[in-house]
Amino acid sequence: MEAPSRAAPAAAVIAFEPAEAPAVRTGEFEVAGRRVAVRALPYGGRAGHPTFGFDPVERVIFRRRADAAIGAGPADPRAWEAALSRLPAGPVLVGPSEPAGEPVWGAFAAACEGARLAGRPVYLLDPPGALPSEPGPDVVALVTWSPAEPAPGERIRQLVRSALAAGYVFPLLPGWTSDRAAVLALVGEAREAGASFIAPVLPDRGGASRRTILEARAETAPSEAERIFGRVHHGDWEVELTQAFSWAVDAASQANIPAIPPRPRGRGEPAANAAAAARLEELAVAHSASADEHRAAMVRAAVRWIDGSGRDLAAVAREGNFGRVFPFGSELAREAERALLDA
Repeated sequence: MEAPSRAAPAAAVIAFEPAEAPAVRTGEFEVAGRRVAVRALPYGGRAGHPTFGFDPVERVIFRRRADAAIGAGPADPRAWEAALSRLPAGPVLVGPSEPAGEPVWGAFAAACEGARLAGRPVYLLDPPGALPSEPGPDVVALVTWSPAEPAPGERIRQLVRSALAAGYVFPLLPGWTSDRAAVLALVGEAREAGASFIAPVLPDRGGASRRTILEARAETAPSEAERIFGRVHHGDWEVELTQAFSWAVDAASQANIPAIPPRPRGRGEPAANAAAAARLEELAVAHSASADEHRAAMVRAAVRWIDGSGRDLAAVAREGNFGRVFPFGSELAREAERALLDA
């Protein structure tokens, strides 16, 4: 493979188009091991620089267009609150932001505040600075890895200084971020920046994802693109990335940093329910790491049930009735019940 030459990026031309209604997507999403019930999208479209970014939900590197029209959601938090209050229960992922547009349009800040007003647990994807103004346990900030900025320590420091729980989400890319030295460097950078967590993510393995990995590497380090070609297209991802994931988890443990984000607790959510959901999400990650996807799927279904229960399950557990209402078997019931009673 012949690596393409690097050219100076053209100046981005971004046109913002105001949207009357909030843009939201429902479904069963996952970000760094945590369940997301709803995505709130303050800005629609990807444009500007750097050319490539990483989407931790789709688990792919994506390309931004040099110029594009981007929808800007409403700047009224109440509009977002009304939209999010009608949707399935569970955490909301707000973002990503649009750095060029947020100072003018304010859609990201409005979506964040609207989600909080709706009583939802909130994950902020690449927030534009210190948001919200009064952080609490209902908000966790996710700073994502970028091919053009492999060590985003300053972004994490800024959020940590504002008392937000903030950490780093990065993909394990063959021949790039999956080598032991690279993993240790990323964990070390997160620790030095004061991150609350550092979460490794296994990338999508489809052909389009592989091609974009190589394109991003060719832009950021042309001399490395050919070297990783074989590992990306013909390497044993299962072995390499399983080993890299283990290195990341071990390095995070040595640094006394969790390898999964904390789960936020919404203002309208019982604390014990949030604790039980968090514990089961971590159990699902462990099952996935051991390739027991059937069990992991059942555990995630149990998390969805807890999020949608609509009542304080700790009271049910204290009465000794939790095992009777929990529909996912006695073993999992005991795991959830311990978290409910310990919260």
